[in-house]
Amino acid sequence: MNKVQRGYSYSIVNDDHYGSAGSTELVFPYWSFSKTAIALCALKLHERGEVDLDRPLSGRRYNLRQLLQHTAGLPDYGGLKDYHAAVACDEEPWPEEQLMTAAHADELLFEPGKGWAYSNIGYMLARRHIEDQTNKSFSSLLAELIALPLHLHSIELATARQQFLRVHWQAAQHYHPGWVYHGCLTGTPQDAARLLHALVTGKLIQAETLRQMLNARPLGDRIEGRPWMECGYGLGLIIGRMEGVGRVIGHSGGGPFSVNAIYHFPDLDQPVTVAAFTEGTNGGDAEFEAVKTAREIATDTA
Repeated sequence: MNKVQRGYSYSIVNDDHYGSAGSTELVFPYWSFSKTAIALCALKLHERGEVDLDRPLSGRRYNLRQLLQHTAGLPDYGGLKDYHAAVACDEEPWPEEQLMTAAHADELLFEPGKGWAYSNIGYMLARRHIEDQTNKSFSSLLAELIALPLHLHSIELATARQQFLRVHWQAAQHYHPGWVYHGCLTGTPQDAARLLHALVTGKLIQAETLRQMLNARPLGDRIEGRPWMECGYGLGLIIGRMEGVGRVIGHSGGGPFSVNAIYHFPDLDQPVTVAAFTEGTNGGDAEFEAVKTAREIATDTA
């Protein structure tokens, strides 16, 4: 494991703040933890009868559930060299149509439901779908369904460079959040941990809905340089097992200058939720930091 660079974390035990490393007021990009929020909004809307998880999207062969679990067959833009070159040059984000063309988004990798492929494009389409079905922006849905009920005052959807000026990492001043096409949430480690903790402890969705969200598709076991022993994907959640802590539920995220790991550890003697944020691009750094923090808390509270 590479040495963690200036890590920040926040931990929750039994619905209470347990401890933090670094300031609890600093703001960070949530990167792909935003997918958890998108999936959560979709599921809450499904509970209210406003969206259908299993009806194919108009003119498409895949449905919303498949988009949320990365089983729709859509490709991703993460492997596009031109995309990364444009981000490195601090260019303005491409129009969605240009992105879709560059990624060959109309060419499915497999028949929907017959495989698995991580796709940021899939989550962009999922966000667009719930916005269309409700005639509300994702920002307003986020506030209505998650942020306001939980009093998560720091969380907002960043859509402009100006909004990234509040991000702690200096490199954020030279990045447009529009490059995260499904949307990039920003907020404190405290609010990230509180969001996940409320979700996994059943305070945001019904028990049956949470069961569906946690129904993970197995993806494999160990990942080089990371703490995973086995890994799977539910609906907006990475679910598996990590070394020394057993089961984990949450999501990792990363961009061109920082990474994070927001996970709940239910198998410890004292279950804990940890949100860890570190500099750099090695996702294992944040994951190992989250595991280390969770184990320390379990030992201290035993």
